[in-house]
Amino acid sequence: MQTLLSRDSLKVALVVNAGSRRGEDALASSEEKLRSAGIEDVRTYAVRSGDELEAALDEVAAAKPDLLVIGGGDGSVSAAAGRIANTDVVLAVIPLGTANDFARTLELELEPEAAIEQLLEGKVINVDVGRANGHAYLNVASFGLSVAVTEALSSGMKKVIGPAAYPVATVKAYREHTPFTARLEFPEGDHETVEFEDLLQVAVGNGRHYGGGHTVSPSASLDDDLLDVYAIMRGKMSDHVSILRLLKSGHFVEHEQVHHTTTRAVRVTTDEPMPVNLDGELLTETPTDFTVESNALHVAVPMRSRAGRLDGPPPDARDERAEA
Repeated sequence: MQTLLSRDSLKVALVVNAGSRRGEDALASSEEKLRSAGIEDVRTYAVRSGDELEAALDEVAAAKPDLLVIGGGDGSVSAAAGRIANTDVVLAVIPLGTANDFARTLELELEPEAAIEQLLEGKVINVDVGRANGHAYLNVASFGLSVAVTEALSSGMKKVIGPAAYPVATVKAYREHTPFTARLEFPEGDHETVEFEDLLQVAVGNGRHYGGGHTVSPSASLDDDLLDVYAIMRGKMSDHVSILRLLKSGHFVEHEQVHHTTTRAVRVTTDEPMPVNLDGELLTETPTDFTVESNALHVAVPMRSRAGRLDGPPPDARDERAEA
């Protein structure tokens, strides 16, 4: 565990999605709190589009601040993480999205002002970064039903009804879903190649939460050096009702219609290329090579956070979970 540098010498970049529901207010209040905490070197970036975000993050990555504070949703956070992974820059998150699953995993308050206060008084942990064909993600990468849900979600819907937009979009996507076949190969040889037909969804989790607070699996962690891979069969409506009831706890991976395993790398191919959803953004397609970068990202978290519970354990502690 680390702590932040002396505040009077801290170099901070504050990048905020000013187009989000609470963005403008969060930008002003966050800058004020940083400066009132004694941090003099704060450079702010108000972004309102994906192109502006990309340009701002490229500039920040080149400048190499001590601390990058990113205000936005999970997609924005993952974009920031991909640029500063394996560097000395510390990432801090102001949750401004609809789901805020990475913030949930960090056990961060979801109110922006409370979150920035927690981070200033918190600690720094190291977490893993997932990669899908080279693109970084922190929570979950998936394809199948989840992509249709992403496509059904509109910015207007999310602004009006917030997290409730996800179940509404899910019902719409489920009605229009076409089952598919996927082949999973494990390049490190820890599992045999498998092929599943008549699938609803395949997901590869790096973190713990996704979809507005659902849990990847009961044992999933941001710093276990492992990916949680699960494939959900199409099955019957009654199967999906029972699976839905277990999403919050993560115990759905034990359902007979769900195939679950852990690994450090997996290659997934489908009969036809399918778009892949990375933390809410469609950034690549199958075939996809999924890998995990161990302890690649420094993240500021509340002092009480348990997100770094495996930060720095002996290697065999993680090997035991890989074999479970």
